[in-house]
Amino acid sequence: MNLILQGLHTDRASLERIASLAQPVRTAPIHAHALRCEGIDYSDQLKTRIEAEATSARIDYTFIKPGRKLSDFRLVAMDMDSTLITIECIDEIADMQGLKPQVAEITEAAMRGELEFKESLTRRVALLKGLDASALQRVYDERLQLSLGAEAMLAAIQAAGLKTLLVSGGFTFFTDRMKTRLGLDVTHSNTLEIIDGKLTGRVLGEIIDAEEKKRTVERVCQQIGITPQQAIVMGDGANDLKMMGISGLSVAFRAKPVVRTQADVALNFVGLDGVLALFDY
Repeated sequence: MNLILQGLHTDRASLERIASLAQPVRTAPIHAHALRCEGIDYSDQLKTRIEAEATSARIDYTFIKPGRKLSDFRLVAMDMDSTLITIECIDEIADMQGLKPQVAEITEAAMRGELEFKESLTRRVALLKGLDASALQRVYDERLQLSLGAEAMLAAIQAAGLKTLLVSGGFTFFTDRMKTRLGLDVTHSNTLEIIDGKLTGRVLGEIIDAEEKKRTVERVCQQIGITPQQAIVMGDGANDLKMMGISGLSVAFRAKPVVRTQADVALNFVGLDGVLALFDY
């Protein structure tokens, strides 16, 4: 196996120290803050030791088969809230009602997998009833920020010819704007009902839950003539696990523990562009 070590501002000596624990046949710098360790004799015991040391040093580690290339993939599918962007949009919308603590508590429980997503979204959206729809634009203008490394990651995958899918349990108001702003190929999310300029507290149509996220990845793969094994899927919450589970490479970004433990890759410290360091060029 190869072992990829990377940190935000980690010095080479720190990377080399963690690398030495794996006794690599050789090491090669990927960039100033990332190191590829080749010829690793992988074991669960080694993984446990590397995880403890790397996490303590705020270094992300990934064991991956050698020879994997970005060109092996044809699609990158992403969750939006707390993955492509730094916020949970519904929590920030609720803040306009003075209800952020109540809504955020439900959001957190759903992302940890403690609450069924459809129920959680229905309950959260109901709390927004009567809010002026202009609050959505305020959240977009004042609070929405792209996650660290998002633009660099997207630039690289788009230059490599991969298609992009943004599939979200959030709302079309935001995914539509992300599609235009970032040149994404496909978006799929929930539509908030708005009547006379006010949120009604309801979602129009079927709620995009974990099962629908998975179906969306399958559908887009079929449309572009690939299998889900040719897709990279990124997420952070329990409702992303089903679509991550059918992918060729699943990436947990700043994710809940239940997601980190099941993903192929966990990026806890570096940006989204950390996924690029995993591939041979």
